[in-house]
Amino acid sequence: MPLKAKVTFCAGTESVTGANFLFEADGKKILIDCGLEQSNKLAEEANWKPFAYNPAEIDILFITHAHIDHIGLIPKLIHEGFKGIIYSTLPTHEITKFMLDDTAGILSKDREHNLRDIYSEQNLKRTFELWKNLEYYQKFKITENLSVEFLNAGHILGSAMVKFHYSDSRIVFTGDLGNSPSSLLPDTDNITDATYLVMESVYGDRIHEDRNTRKDKLEDAIEDNVKRKGVLLIPTFSLERSQELLFEIGTMIEGNRIPLIPILFDSPLAIKLTTVFRKYTSYFKKEVRDMAATGDDLFMFPGLQSTLETDQSKMIIRIPLPKVIIAGSGMSSGGRILHHEQAYLPDPKSTLLLTGYQGRGTLGRLIEDGAKTVHISGQEVTVRARVVTISGYSGHKDSDGLIKFVEATSDSLKKVFVVMGEPKSSMFLVQKLRDNLGINAYPPKTGETVELDF
Repeated sequence: MPLKAKVTFCAGTESVTGANFLFEADGKKILIDCGLEQSNKLAEEANWKPFAYNPAEIDILFITHAHIDHIGLIPKLIHEGFKGIIYSTLPTHEITKFMLDDTAGILSKDREHNLRDIYSEQNLKRTFELWKNLEYYQKFKITENLSVEFLNAGHILGSAMVKFHYSDSRIVFTGDLGNSPSSLLPDTDNITDATYLVMESVYGDRIHEDRNTRKDKLEDAIEDNVKRKGVLLIPTFSLERSQELLFEIGTMIEGNRIPLIPILFDSPLAIKLTTVFRKYTSYFKKEVRDMAATGDDLFMFPGLQSTLETDQSKMIIRIPLPKVIIAGSGMSSGGRILHHEQAYLPDPKSTLLLTGYQGRGTLGRLIEDGAKTVHISGQEVTVRARVVTISGYSGHKDSDGLIKFVEATSDSLKKVFVVMGEPKSSMFLVQKLRDNLGINAYPPKTGETVELDF
């Protein structure tokens, strides 16, 4: 009897966020990620629609990494009947606790939805009662014909690709693929034997600056801000980007490459997550592990002030210029960065430094696209500050990196499903894979189910 399997693209298609894929094989129903769809609203309507499957019938949920667009709907999944097992790496498990708690706090401000049932203490507690950890390359059997292992995605601390071995075939869900080489993490693992790939395409149509260019531009932005006697605002993602920036700025200061000025780290979530990074240095690449082994604190340096409490954050405005403020969120869609942008965007001596992807409809995207006025907390704010973008700090592979990743396994591939990208980005990558590698690549639609041919 021939083996059969299918994939349903429940969410995470035609969009960058909301990863949620259903893989069915050998009588098992398996989810890969269960994330929030995110844009400019606290709670996108799509998040509160019924799932495309019965959560009570799901056997296993694999989590690729702890960004909220990959984990944010786990409490909803549990609320609606999921009783299976959740698997991730150990750092992802620990980071998820902070991320879900933070999201519960943010979503509690939403008045349009009854979120108490979904993000209740009981559902959060149950989430981690169902959770188990896997190390990279720790293969285990799900059924007689089906086994699985995690590979290193190189995206954020603990991030993984999920590789299923189904008889003689391999089906790989990439999650998000890291922009290797990283300051902190090992490079993304190569895959050379995939039969099917379900892969991200966030930057499928764009090329990043190289690592040396990005460091030079960061150094230039800090030095220029000192000359302007202004404020350098860096909206940043609490997870990975913040820690990378701290590591690189610390290296610059210790190497006397930039002046010693106040660096305000104003993100409670990022401050808490940095403690997880200090704990799991064994997941860093070798040269960074060696630095940590000497006893150095990789995320502390002269001039750095972490402002965990609200009162500390409010005092930042009194700190003399020039200064640097690193605060969440990375797309200016919430968090403490909004208060600082409200105060400093009208100042032509200030600089707003964008270091990552800015989603459609977000404040960050509006500013990146050249808006001269924006609305923050109901107030119209004029944008007179200089706006600088450094694409090299993205945590995602660019178009060339994605193509190179696929090329390594092109001889074994039957098909590539391109997901987790805006339609323009996904279609560009699909066309490049077809034209450059002769790969059967395809951008599935939301809700589409595809039978896998073995």
